[in-house]
Amino acid sequence: MEKLIGRNLNISVFISGRGSNLLSLIKYSKNKNSKIKINLIISNNKFSKGLEFAKKYKIKHFIIDYSKEKQAEHKIYGYLKKNKIDLICLAGFMKILSPGFIKKFKNPILNIHPSLLPKYKGLNTHIRAIENKDKFSGATVHVVTPKLDSGKIILQKKVRILKSDTEKTLAKKILKIEHKLYPAAIEKILKKSSL
Repeated sequence: MEKLIGRNLNISVFISGRGSNLLSLIKYSKNKNSKIKINLIISNNKFSKGLEFAKKYKIKHFIIDYSKEKQAEHKIYGYLKKNKIDLICLAGFMKILSPGFIKKFKNPILNIHPSLLPKYKGLNTHIRAIENKDKFSGATVHVVTPKLDSGKIILQKKVRILKSDTEKTLAKKILKIEHKLYPAAIEKILKKSSL
């Protein structure tokens, strides 16, 4: 991890859907003081709206067919190596990376998850928080490990759940904080060896 501190990072973002976190990372990378460059975008979904951002900002991108996971991951690893990727950011990537892939890619892999981990790992986080009458929910950036949503927490931010909140309104509130949280978590990694 030491070698990542205080230098510019080549980042690959993995997406499956609308790519709103991807867009916030692209905007962050364009800041004058930013030390990151998004070199590569990987998607398992050819209909992902996030691919439009890849085209708009002229970022190299590949669509990976995941019907054969082993072949898909082998292909992805080749792209990462070729593009000298230092850090992977999963941003709504709806595939679980295999333990073999995580081990092979020696540098950190981050994920952003829409709950206050360790609460509500996996899917349907918003409705679970509402049904349990939680007062707060939020988002977490964590290190990816072979165990789902269980790696070291880099940064968390919470939002209050109102009695009037629905799954949709809570999702919207959390997405808004995610857009600030992901860049802040990368900043934290760049400043100190936190992994």
